Amino acid sequence: MIDLRLLREDPDRVRASQRARGEDIGIVDALISADERRRSSSSRFDELRAEQKQLGKRVPRAEGDEKAALLARAGELAAAVKAADAERDEAAAEAQRLLLQLGNIVHPDVPVGGEDDFVVRETHGTIRDFAAEGFTPRDHLDLGHILGAIDTERGAKVSGSRFYYLTGAGALLELALVNAAIAQATAAGFVPMLTPALVKPRAMEGTGFLGQAAQDVYHLEKDDFYLVGTSEVPLAAYHMDEILDADQLPLRYAGFSPCFRREAGSYGKDTRGIFRVHQFDKVEMFSYVAPEDAEAELARLLEWEKQWLTSLELPFRVIDVASGDLGASAARKFDCEAWIPTQGKYRELTSTSNCGEFQARRLAVRMRTKDAGVRPLATLNGTLCAVPRTIVALLENHQQADGSVRVPAVLRPYLGGREVLEPVAK
Repeated sequence: MIDLRLLREDPDRVRASQRARGEDIGIVDALISADERRRSSSSRFDELRAEQKQLGKRVPRAEGDEKAALLARAGELAAAVKAADAERDEAAAEAQRLLLQLGNIVHPDVPVGGEDDFVVRETHGTIRDFAAEGFTPRDHLDLGHILGAIDTERGAKVSGSRFYYLTGAGALLELALVNAAIAQATAAGFVPMLTPALVKPRAMEGTGFLGQAAQDVYHLEKDDFYLVGTSEVPLAAYHMDEILDADQLPLRYAGFSPCFRREAGSYGKDTRGIFRVHQFDKVEMFSYVAPEDAEAELARLLEWEKQWLTSLELPFRVIDVASGDLGASAARKFDCEAWIPTQGKYRELTSTSNCGEFQARRLAVRMRTKDAGVRPLATLNGTLCAVPRTIVALLENHQQADGSVRVPAVLRPYLGGREVLEPVAK
């Protein structure tokens, strides 16, 4: 959540952020009103309680009519204190409810607009000219069948649409990707983590996934658990309700977990193959840093993502995501999009976001400094490897005319030195 002091001191900035996100600006004024009621009712409560305490000291010493008057006033005060307390709690609950509806403050350099209003920052690699090579590229699903690597038909039979099996070379390719990604992350100083896939409501809400993203979240109502859509959630909640010493920062974790997404609203999109699925595995980078170091950390996370995609020998571009396409918790986000030959366009493979103090305030993760005392820190996240989409890009970009697929050098040590994935069926 945002700092209420910012709302009081610069409400126009909060309104501008909401406007840039395409969200309701009226929430800002409603929150200002609720916050004013909370503060005034709190002051009223404190004044009444102080009078009540003073009166309590006078009653034992009073006699006769004075004592009767004091007792009468004590009764009035008891009722007034109870009413002020209820009003304070009601206003506080309303302010908290509205505060949780506000997205993070958009960074001033973020391009304003919707999904298509991103800005391309840089482009890497060379797009293959398959026509010049003399053959038409197959899509990843055809290649997956040829290699005996992907089975969506049985995935649908067992679990429904947007589920799949990785078999043979496909399963080995996932394990190679995960091991190579974790190796890169640990070499960069990240602590590898295997995280829970089920979390309590506070963890999901604290990371900002029960607002605009709630429709994509699986909820187990009987147990009141949520299936995570990313290990960002358990990694952000790992230090929930803790105060970290500033000397410990930065803390960097690389989480590997299954991820579950309902993909609500995506019906008809990417229905072929494994690009958009309900369950997948992912390696996620997560950082806790001092707020003043957050922008530099965002740049570092992006560099690690670029290093990873470059090692996989994939052509890709980096985009600055527009304000209306940011998640609620992100102040700024960069996506790395790989070229998908059979689609003839770049598609998102990784993203990295600076969430500033937004998640830390919700989850009560703070840092202790010698000079400034205890204050919120900043959190950032960055995808290193979303496995199915990475497999899609690898198969399509590294395919050969006979249906085999060349293995990038970075993955070969994790595939027994194999340089090519060979067809098992024609």
